[in-house]
Amino acid sequence: MKATNSAVKTESIPAKGIRYVLLILSLAIVLIPVYVLIVTSFKGIGDADPARTWALPEEWSMRNWSGAWTALWPAILRTFALVIPSSIISALLGSANGFVLSRWRFPGSNVVFTLILFGMFLPYQAVMIPLMKVVLAMNLPQGIPTLIFLHVVYGIPITTLIFRNYYESVPEELIEASKVDGAGMLRTYFQVVLPISIPSFVVVLIWQFTSAWNDFLFALFFGGGAQRGPVTLALNNLANGAILTDYGMSMAGALIASIPTLLVYIFLGKYFVKGLMSGSVKG
Repeated sequence: MKATNSAVKTESIPAKGIRYVLLILSLAIVLIPVYVLIVTSFKGIGDADPARTWALPEEWSMRNWSGAWTALWPAILRTFALVIPSSIISALLGSANGFVLSRWRFPGSNVVFTLILFGMFLPYQAVMIPLMKVVLAMNLPQGIPTLIFLHVVYGIPITTLIFRNYYESVPEELIEASKVDGAGMLRTYFQVVLPISIPSFVVVLIWQFTSAWNDFLFALFFGGGAQRGPVTLALNNLANGAILTDYGMSMAGALIASIPTLLVYIFLGKYFVKGLMSGSVKG
């Protein structure tokens, strides 16, 4: 029996070794672009040459970081003004939709839910011309207000799906108990369901925050230019604003623009996974 156990342990050693090698290779592949970004961001114009991509800077300098920050910080503030309200509004609408579609089985509710989900599969490119006509017909100004409206509308399908799945896992006894106490549908939602929806709100807010922060296509069409739009437009303008591309400043700008979403996933990533899993089991 001992010989058998030792044989099993011995056989598992090569498998573990292969697994660790594959993990290290995967980590290296992921980190190579990060290394290039960081190293190039500290290089001067002459030093940041594609031929010296892998080389360390001849002279470490913060010039690129200070220049990129000066160019991007107004756009970063505008982007926060975009992502915060659009994330909160779409989360609240998705929560209300999810509760109604999970607990109120009105005629055609499944059809309504299917039509809402259909919006998830519409690529931005396919709806750009109709959206432009809608924006012009509503006389919405180019800039952050229009982008908030678009991200709220485009975020409703995914937020509705996440909340509906979560509310399906809420015990029926909890809803019935609120009815026994005389609570109607709205009171049940606000006093019973909403307080226990924090895990789904975390998931939705992280999702919508990163989606709106990283968006470029909506910003390009409806952002009103780099001087009025979010950070993605300002970053694009920073990279293409000169005849001679300043690779170092472009890399520093890319890192600065990615810091907010990176921090969100570093500090809230575990809650994101827990929130996704919280609605996966019934009861």
